Amino acid sequence: MRADADTEVEADAAGSAPDAEVDPVGRALEAFRAGDPVCVHDFADREGETDIVYPAGAVDEAAVAHMRNDAGGLICVAVGDPVADAFGLPFLADALDHPAVDDDPEYDDRSSFSLPVNHRETFTGITDEDRARTIVELAASAAAVDADPAGYGPEDFAAEFRAPGHVHVLRGARDGLRGRTGHTELGLAMAEAVGAAPAAVVCEMLDDETGAALAPADAEAYARRRGIPYVEGAALVEALE
Repeated sequence: MRADADTEVEADAAGSAPDAEVDPVGRALEAFRAGDPVCVHDFADREGETDIVYPAGAVDEAAVAHMRNDAGGLICVAVGDPVADAFGLPFLADALDHPAVDDDPEYDDRSSFSLPVNHRETFTGITDEDRARTIVELAASAAAVDADPAGYGPEDFAAEFRAPGHVHVLRGARDGLRGRTGHTELGLAMAEAVGAAPAAVVCEMLDDETGAALAPADAEAYARRRGIPYVEGAALVEALE
């Protein structure tokens, strides 16, 4: 996270940031419903990371730039398990036959990564404009599956998207927060709670000085300066599971 990205907004946010202790889940859902970002810390005994999370359908070029500059991690789109099935998307580790594949992270049973994709109407796929296009089209396709699960299949997905690409798709756990409590599932649970498409964008917040995950206290301080809701994963699980 760049320090200068904070300082340019501190004057406006100082003294006006909402109290993070007052109904953090309610504040997070209100922001998500409005298409605004939320900072979500998962668990100290899991990844111990804070992600900037957006409803995928609300992402534009400015949102991609925000995550790229203020978070610095990998910009990914989480989709619900039924959506991933309709898209025909495997877990990436299951689709690869290579001796380097070892899907056994220390913090979980497996990773959520599926295919990295670009929308077919993008160019390189990496620009803010291209990634925003891919992300919102993924959200639109997820909404289409949610509305009519039998009306969208792998061929439809392949007609819209190509792999490899620059937006990593994550598969949510089949049982949602009951099966896994990563940022993938936390973002999808917020989307479901506000009636948004079953697609959420997550991006890890990194510390520019150390290169490590941004400490929760620093992530919360950033969120307060920016007027962004900050919420603990445990609070979301308690409220939304």
